[in-house]
Amino acid sequence: MTKPVIRIYGLGAGDLNQLPLGVYRALMQEEHVYVRTADHPVLEELKAEGLNSHSFDTVYEQYDTFEEVYPVIAEKVMAAASEKGEAAYAVPGHPLTAEMTVQLLLRQPVADVEIIGGQSFLDAVFTSLQVDPNDGFQLLDGTALDPADIVMTQHVLISQVYDAVSAGNVKLSLMERYPDDYPVTVVTAAGSSAEQVVSIPLYELDQSVALSSLTAVYVPPVETPAYLYRDFSTLRDVIRTLRGPEGCPWDRKQTHESLKRYAVEEVYELLEAIDEEDDDHIVEELGDVLLQVMLHAQIGEDNGYFNTEDVIESVTEKMIRRHPHVFGDTAAEDAEDVLRNWEAIKQEEKQGSTRDSLLDGIPASLPALLRAEKMQKKAAKAGFEWETEGPVWEKIQEEIQEWKEADQAGDEEAAAEELGDVLFSIVNAARTRKIDPEEALQQTNRKFLRRFRYIEEQLEKEGRRPEQETLEALDALWEEAKGKGR
Repeated sequence: MTKPVIRIYGLGAGDLNQLPLGVYRALMQEEHVYVRTADHPVLEELKAEGLNSHSFDTVYEQYDTFEEVYPVIAEKVMAAASEKGEAAYAVPGHPLTAEMTVQLLLRQPVADVEIIGGQSFLDAVFTSLQVDPNDGFQLLDGTALDPADIVMTQHVLISQVYDAVSAGNVKLSLMERYPDDYPVTVVTAAGSSAEQVVSIPLYELDQSVALSSLTAVYVPPVETPAYLYRDFSTLRDVIRTLRGPEGCPWDRKQTHESLKRYAVEEVYELLEAIDEEDDDHIVEELGDVLLQVMLHAQIGEDNGYFNTEDVIESVTEKMIRRHPHVFGDTAAEDAEDVLRNWEAIKQEEKQGSTRDSLLDGIPASLPALLRAEKMQKKAAKAGFEWETEGPVWEKIQEEIQEWKEADQAGDEEAAAEELGDVLFSIVNAARTRKIDPEEALQQTNRKFLRRFRYIEEQLEKEGRRPEQETLEALDALWEEAKGKGR
């Protein structure tokens, strides 16, 4: 049985005189033509020439989004072809440029599809803008614009900017990458006698120009380096330059080993910024942490072992693998379920590893409190855990007593060891109460700092210094600070 045939015509970007003669003749021979929209300058002229057409503009009025409209139009065209054995369908521009209904028709198995020319709106837009796409060019859909997709060093053309709402969404997306006053050009009805080309600052995109289904927005390439500072590729180029032959002598001589201490320092400075609840400081310190990541990735690339893409691929793959409740079909009702799934997946990943102990894999360079907590957690999962809290507190008292005895005996080495046991048992108590011991101690450090600063401030008002005061006087000021909530 012969399949029905759908002939898809491109109406070009402008007036009738822009329409290729062959396309015009073929269109005029059609008994009836379905058009996606009647909002096109060439259609009135074709109707005057005798074209019999029916538009799907009413479909747009029935739905809220293009994602709903396009499948309906495609279904109607397929139904017409199935009923009559053939159907003619016309779209603005070229059928294979920014036409989702055409893509849907090409994928369906019901009918054969023939594409019959038409000038792309791109040709007319490039002519209006006097832009050569060979210099680097992107065509993006304004209804689904992702700022991350934009290559700021290329010519960027955005279609589907048809009203103030869509223009507002495009404006906000562009402002995530470009300055608010960055110049953009709005091109409407390119190639026709009604063509309009208006250049405006980005912030006016949804305010000061007329928009229609024939509108596209052009964003020129960024040439000012500072505008590219928000771009990840710029950071990567900076790190490559610093590590390159003409770069910084200090950066060039760094190794994974020499940078270890800086990674730790930068993370602690980030934690301090978080504790201060200072967003600007957090941004700065996150940048310093990212710098360490980029330096290590560049060292890996310079040595020929790995690069930034490998790092990104590794963490992306891990996050997808360890979140099957998001990216797969595993259920997780709450955070506890997520943690159980996470640990189970980690155990599967370790199958066949060379680790001899359940406690292997905990970095020796971790702060002592954090390392103690992690060891205790792993041991507890293996069953090495008291069932009630009573023995936890008894253990603390026992260790304190042993520390006292060692200290009173004058055995400094034993006293230091017993003090370590006291701290270890306190970490265990904190863990059972779901208290982060590292954060608890940091909180006390901050409190001590506030109160001691209060003592210094009060003494300074009277021209006195702490080291000149008695313990009783300092303690009185300490209690005063406590009373004030310091």
